Formats: sequence, structure tokens, C-alpha cells
Amino acid sequence: MTIVTVNTPKGRLTLEQRRELAGTLTDAVLVPEVGQLAPAARVGFQVHFVERERDMMAIGGRLLADAGPELDVMAIDVAVMDAAWHPDVRAEVIERVLAALAAACGLEKPAPAWWVTFRVIDEGSWGSSGGVLSVLPLLDSGVFTQERAEAVRTALGA
Repeated sequence: MTIVTVNTPKGRLTLEQRRELAGTLTDAVLVPEVGQLAPAARVGFQVHFVERERDMMAIGGRLLADAGPELDVMAIDVAVMDAAWHPDVRAEVIERVLAALAAACGLEKPAPAWWVTFRVIDEGSWGSSGGVLSVLPLLDSGVFTQERAEAVRTALGA
């Protein structure tokens, strides 16, 4: 289970860009998490687009409304279930998220004020469908590669 929240100034992303990002941001996390592109796993991923007025965001101590249109600000939060999120895997996710955003926006590279946070939700702290969820039952679902499933089991001591 993963939630990617993209916070932008109002109007920064077009409908077509959001359509593209719905898929590319999902896969940016899904592939490193399960070890392969597994379309069946996409149902466990949500992407939320949150737009804020330029007077509701600030950088460097100045409201975007006062700073001018040249500042391209985004805050992206990636929240994932506890698993094998070693620093190299986290870095891969962050780089893939930024690359997907740059591609959707038609840029060669991400803007310096696009910031990504990566949060791991502790085992037993994620709920849905009337109960608490765990990544452990998902490991034998066929979406995780054997290597990633073993890494998750080791990371969680299972």
C-alpha cells in the first residue's frame, strides 16, 4: 500500500499531466518495492494531487504569490508500508519520482524546489477494509520478486 501526494501551486499541472503522472508515479514506487513491473499490484497505490493557491505556499520565507512565477515549487510525499526500504531503494524511488515529474512537465531535469519526502509507515500502523494491514501476506501474492520478498521478510524479521 502506497500513497503519493503531489502538492503544487494551483494550475501547475494540467489534466493530461495528472493523467500521465497517475501511472508513472505509481510505477516509480511499485517497481522498486516489488522488484518488477506488476500491473496487478497497482490497486494498492494511490496518487493524490493537491493544489494550493500561490498565497498558501511559501519558499525562502516568501509567499509564492509575492515571489513571482519563476519559482517552480512542488512537495511530493511518498508514504509506504514497512518493508525492505534500504537507503539505495529509497534513493531509487525518489529519483524515479522526480524523473516522472520532469518528464510529465516536459523538462530535462527536475526543478530545484521540487522536494520529495519518503515516509515508512510502521508495521501495524496502516489500516483499510476494517482492519490493520501488513505487507507480509502480500509477499506470496506473485507480485513481489523472490529477491524482494526475501528482503522484506529479513527487514521485518519474519
